[in-house]
Amino acid sequence: MKIDIENFQIPEGKKVNLDKWPTRIDPVYSSEDKSQIYLEHQVAKLSKFQQLHYASNQCAILLIFQAMDAAGKDGAIKHVMSGINPQGCQVFSFKHPSVQEMEHDFLWRTTQCLPERGRIGIFNRSYYEEVLIVRVHPEILISQGLSESSLEESTIWQDRYRSILDLESHLHRNGTHVIKFFLHLSKDEQRKRFLDRIDDPEKNWKFSMADINERQFWKQYMHAYEQCLSATSTPHAPWYVVPADDKKNARLIVAQIILETFESLKMHYPQLDKKHQQELQSIREQLVKE
Repeated sequence: MKIDIENFQIPEGKKVNLDKWPTRIDPVYSSEDKSQIYLEHQVAKLSKFQQLHYASNQCAILLIFQAMDAAGKDGAIKHVMSGINPQGCQVFSFKHPSVQEMEHDFLWRTTQCLPERGRIGIFNRSYYEEVLIVRVHPEILISQGLSESSLEESTIWQDRYRSILDLESHLHRNGTHVIKFFLHLSKDEQRKRFLDRIDDPEKNWKFSMADINERQFWKQYMHAYEQCLSATSTPHAPWYVVPADDKKNARLIVAQIILETFESLKMHYPQLDKKHQQELQSIREQLVKE
């Protein structure tokens, strides 16, 4: 299996046209069985990296997943991170903000959930909702209690992009590595998955009328994503556009991106000084004599 992750990364400053980014590509696996074998191999490697990451305790990893409904965010997180020790991983899902959260700036609620050093943080949706759903539904801005000057249409989105970029630069300088995934789903594939959720009683719970309501704003969401991805992909916090019509393929791509990020960190287990090594040797000799 060979995956060139650069094919999915948005270069800094690139103007994104999602019509030119595929939602389906040739699979990197040759069969269903091979797909499972490849994923299990990646998960095993991720587990080892996560243990090393936890032990070294030098930096944090933040994975952000954004997508349209039914694109497979939950499945990608579940399958790719299946071998991760729960002690070293924190998952947060952000939906409609609470009354308390609405009383703060738009970055406040997610900032409280940032991962500690040695941990992997996963945001299923994130602060990017504030330049996506809020842009598609500007009436949400009115409920946020902002001043009139803050609501200026010509500047508000650029201001929010700048706030996000400043936050991610700050995180990078202080040891948090941010990786952002946009699971790129076609409208037709979403339709098929919605039908599957309706037809399968065990999946009925996944479906809500809100999903259909938001589907009516597909073009507006694609425009909001294009603007967001163009403005906020940087070398230290890149966006990856992952073709999501094939769930198995998408999971393999996501796993490879995370693996290569870990590899780039050049981590190592903590080295004991000579005194502590001698202490361990002394304790070992005592245990052997028992």
